[in-house]
Amino acid sequence: MINKIAPSIQEALSAISDGSTILIGGFGTAGNPNELINALIEQGARDLTVVNNNAGNAEAGLAALLKTGRVRKIICSYPRQVDSYVFDELYRSGKIELELVPQGNLVERLRAAGAGIGAFYTPIGFGTEMAKNADGSPKETRIIHGKPHVLEYPIYGDVALIKAEKGDRWGNLVYRKAARNFGPVMATAAKYTVATVHEIVDLGVLDPETIVTPGIFVSKIVKIDHVATAAGGFKKSKDAA
Repeated sequence: MINKIAPSIQEALSAISDGSTILIGGFGTAGNPNELINALIEQGARDLTVVNNNAGNAEAGLAALLKTGRVRKIICSYPRQVDSYVFDELYRSGKIELELVPQGNLVERLRAAGAGIGAFYTPIGFGTEMAKNADGSPKETRIIHGKPHVLEYPIYGDVALIKAEKGDRWGNLVYRKAARNFGPVMATAAKYTVATVHEIVDLGVLDPETIVTPGIFVSKIVKIDHVATAAGGFKKSKDAA
């Protein structure tokens, strides 16, 4: 009997090893799997490469993971914002490597990994620093339909940590509105995917037409409580209660 429900977050993450590439869903504070990130901090894996839309907010979630010093490299599209001071300090002191990727390219590189696409050409980044490799050498380019394109490669993950709204014991997932963001593509791009859900339903309750991430892409699901979160990047006024 297929049953992907894990008894605890700690059990679901127990197999993560040092040097892993971790894909972490979320956009701003929408869809952040903070419970999984906190458990990863406790789990202790080191020398990690993290793929995320941004580089964390304040000192919670991803920023808390960065603060431990166990992330060697981050691949993201939006590393700096008003409260990204943890990343800023690490980067300025040379303690973390950054690979900056335009947001559309980031999503497509993840999607390509899940779809089995070896590489793809995109006009995004041509003529900019984005069209260079980490060592400064130029990426391969080609003129397609009269327009210059840059060759980009997939981003594969060892583990994906994502947050969904509902799931069943087969691992089928549905999301809540904007919390959907990177979760579906990351689930397909990783060898091992762990999803938190607020509700686990019986088989057949989820309408097949509404399932966003089929269970074949999910390794473990863990039920968590609903916790209200504040939007990131906003400063409280002095008069705020």
